Amino acid sequence: MAIHTTSRTRTQQAIELEEHYGAHNYHPLPVVLDRGQGVFVWDVEGKRYYDFLSAYSAVNQGHCHPRLVKVMQEQATRMTLTSRAFYNSVLGEYARTVCTLFGYDRMLPMNTGAEAVETAIKMARKWGYEQKGIAKGQAKIIVCEGNFHGRTITIVSMSTDPDSQGGFGPFTPGFEVIPYDDIPALEKALEDPNVCAFLVEPIQGEKGVYVPADDYIPRAIAACKARNVLFIADEIQTGIARTGRLLASCHNNGCGCPTGMCDQRQGVPRPDVVILAKALSGGMYPVSAVLASDAVMNVFTPGTHGSTYGGNPMGAQLAMEALAIVQDERLTENAERLGHLFRAEMQKLVDEFPYVKLVRGKGLLNAVVIESRTAADGAPKTAWELCLLLRDNGLLAKPTHGDIIRFAPPLVITEEQLMECCRIIALSVRQFA
Repeated sequence: MAIHTTSRTRTQQAIELEEHYGAHNYHPLPVVLDRGQGVFVWDVEGKRYYDFLSAYSAVNQGHCHPRLVKVMQEQATRMTLTSRAFYNSVLGEYARTVCTLFGYDRMLPMNTGAEAVETAIKMARKWGYEQKGIAKGQAKIIVCEGNFHGRTITIVSMSTDPDSQGGFGPFTPGFEVIPYDDIPALEKALEDPNVCAFLVEPIQGEKGVYVPADDYIPRAIAACKARNVLFIADEIQTGIARTGRLLASCHNNGCGCPTGMCDQRQGVPRPDVVILAKALSGGMYPVSAVLASDAVMNVFTPGTHGSTYGGNPMGAQLAMEALAIVQDERLTENAERLGHLFRAEMQKLVDEFPYVKLVRGKGLLNAVVIESRTAADGAPKTAWELCLLLRDNGLLAKPTHGDIIRFAPPLVITEEQLMECCRIIALSVRQFA
């Protein structure tokens, strides 16, 4: 069936085409983006917006950072893909860069976040059998309620989100779900000798930027170490400066990333395994990685795991440049400083408006909880409607779990820009009254 577009705006045309030909597995905010630069994006009609989602924290370095564009253009004329059947001239340097920056022995390159999570699961199970001595087929991984680690069958097998599981069974066994931010529950689950790993997000992003107690991650790491269980930190959304630390698991462990590198290996509780993606390439290309020690990573041998695109020259070059930008532009410090300012401004709205319930977050990963109401005419007044007002006023954000709005701008945002955005949010909240 033909789609007639002659009497429609460009926005309507784009939405109608996607709705007609695309799978309906997303519910986007009704705005059609066409280009981006730094903290700004423009729609197909030419209207400019502040981006306060950052592609779920994939563009920490800002949209189309000129250094990343330059690297991508240069590498595209040289070589983009070799597969892992051969060595390439970039992967070794990329691996050294990532391992040095984050303080781990080895890195396994993948592409998407979900692929990296699957890699960590395979590695943990194999380590459990070969190093811990768990009986064949009995390895368990502990996960938390409210988790979001991806959408593959194995990953949704450990989800507690009905939308993620509905109609997709049978599911992969081998997971035990416990409450998040609950050390006694973790300690109880760790009593099982078949547990090989604890997989957790330092902050639950998709749950609505749920921040655990300050001592939760350090105590969880210590509990795992006491039971010879791997602590796996899913830093896909929280890592690479987003929360005001190079890794969110660095909060409250005695390391403040003073040099911009994870160079305190001794004397601080650190994850055994770290999963990175999203901002690892600055939003330019799918790049992910799993970091671990020699003792853990060396369970992989030729033929036991792989990826055609993982470690490709294009992704490797982009990742190195993306990480260099984080250091050169001091984005970790910027996120920490401006995060405090943003939460202070949002707290003013919490104090003034009863339907703005609370603000929470770390660095520039924050959320505001909105009380759902009904207007006098019966129309809903939820976080979705507030996001439409924000859009109309020039700022893009997206609700999660119905009553929560996540605010996560690119980390290159300036204080002046952040304060302008706080004024836009305040205006929209008042219009929402």
